[in-house]
Amino acid sequence: MLNNKGFDLWADGYDKSVGVSDEDGTYPFAGYKQILNEIYNRVLTNKSKAVLDIGFGTGTLTTKLYEQGCQIWGQDFSGRMIELAKEKMPEAKLFQGDFSKGLVDELKHHRYDTIMATYSLHHLSDEQKICFIKEILSLLRDGGCLYIGDIMFETWAELEKYKTLIGEEWDDDEFYFVVDELTKFFPQMKYEKFSFCAGLLSIPIRASRDF
Repeated sequence: MLNNKGFDLWADGYDKSVGVSDEDGTYPFAGYKQILNEIYNRVLTNKSKAVLDIGFGTGTLTTKLYEQGCQIWGQDFSGRMIELAKEKMPEAKLFQGDFSKGLVDELKHHRYDTIMATYSLHHLSDEQKICFIKEILSLLRDGGCLYIGDIMFETWAELEKYKTLIGEEWDDDEFYFVVDELTKFFPQMKYEKFSFCAGLLSIPIRASRDF
C-alpha cells in the first residue's frame, strides 16, 4: 500500500498514470473518467454549493466544481497532492490528514451539500469503511448526497473472479468495495456499474436520517 510518502512521490505523475489505465480499459482505473463525469454532472444538477472531497489528490474533479462556483473543502494525506491542488484552487479549504483515523477537526464543524470520495476509500479496511461512511453522512445537509466512486464489485464471488484473472497486478494491500456487504448497513444506497472493476455508490440523505 502506498503511504503518504508514496503518494508524494507519485503526485506529479498521478493524473497521467491514471489516464493511461482508464483509456486502455485496464485494472485498476477502467471507468475512472466516466465516474468523475457522472459525479460532476450530478453535483451541478443538484445545485450543490458546499462540497467536501475525501482524498481529492491533485484536484482533478474538485477543480472543475471550483471553477463552477462550488465552495470546496477537502482532506488528503499527501502534502504534495495538496500543494498541486492548491495551485488550481487557491480559495479551497484543504487539509492534510489520514482519513483512516477519521476527519480532521476543521472539517467536522461544517455541513455539506455533497460529499464525495473517488478512488480513496479502498485504503480503509471493510470495518473502517463502515465507520467512516457513517461519520461523513452525519455531516450532510438534508437533501444532500454522498458519492463514492471506486474499484468495486457487486459480490465476493465477482471480486475473486477478477482477482484471479488480473493475477500479479492485483494489489493485495487495498480493500475493494463489495456492494452486497455494504447494503446491509446502508439500505438506501444505490449502486451503478461503470466497468468490470469500477462503480459508483450514491447515498442520499433525507430528513429521516435512516442510517
